[in-house]
Amino acid sequence: MFENINRTTIDLTILMEQHKNTFTKSEQKLYTYITNNLDQIVYQSLTELANACHVGEATVLRFCRKLGYKGYQGFKLALAREISMRDQQLNDDTYIDKVRNNMVQAVDDTYKLVDDEQLQRAIDKIDQATNVVVFGVSSSGIAGLDMQNRLMRIGVNIETITDSHNQVLRANSVNKDTVVIAISLTGSTKDIIDAVETSKANDATVIAITNYTESPLSKYADIVLLTSAKENPLDSGSLVSKISQLFVIDLLCTGITMRNYEDAKKTKERIAQTISNKLY
Repeated sequence: MFENINRTTIDLTILMEQHKNTFTKSEQKLYTYITNNLDQIVYQSLTELANACHVGEATVLRFCRKLGYKGYQGFKLALAREISMRDQQLNDDTYIDKVRNNMVQAVDDTYKLVDDEQLQRAIDKIDQATNVVVFGVSSSGIAGLDMQNRLMRIGVNIETITDSHNQVLRANSVNKDTVVIAISLTGSTKDIIDAVETSKANDATVIAITNYTESPLSKYADIVLLTSAKENPLDSGSLVSKISQLFVIDLLCTGITMRNYEDAKKTKERIAQTISNKLY
């Protein structure tokens, strides 16, 4: 019925309004919640939206497809475009102010979400592990590489894998002495979930760094460390999201360094001496 609609010219909110009489009772719950929480929906996962409306995830997908979208991500992308256009008309802040405010807000919000108990458990597990493996793709992979750089400098046996094929290969060789750190803003990246599921089957401890407690990744994690970066589909891979991840990573690295201060200091000194030989 809706296949020929040009989605670049019709706003999602108008599309829903036009067809609300065709919605089932469960879909009406979704419609009501979405229209009342437009700015929040672009930051919610499929699972979070389903739970907020007390409906199944399959109902959310049917709702999106009824409107002509292939899935939930397509639905969110359309909503993000509409909100972006609205904000361009209303927001008088310069882009410099906006970037600065978003970064400060991301760190502040993530700070409020820090669970001391979970953080200390994660530090303990990493400190006791024989080896640490970090999984991340795209911008989350970049954050993982920064973590690798930090922990290698204090003597931690760590590797970061950003290629999805190699992640699955490595997941098959982990064991009970391995800590897997999975970094995913949405917690719904299929490649990461596949690697983590395999890692859990091989008895590895899984630490998740993610924005969402209700996500497929969190279900496999032994420890969940939450970030808070509001990223809609139009901002995917933004620096703001990495800032929140790097804040949590910095907490982990600092905690591990403090736990092994003398050894970490000696390792840092050896590395500094080695690197100095490469400089003119």
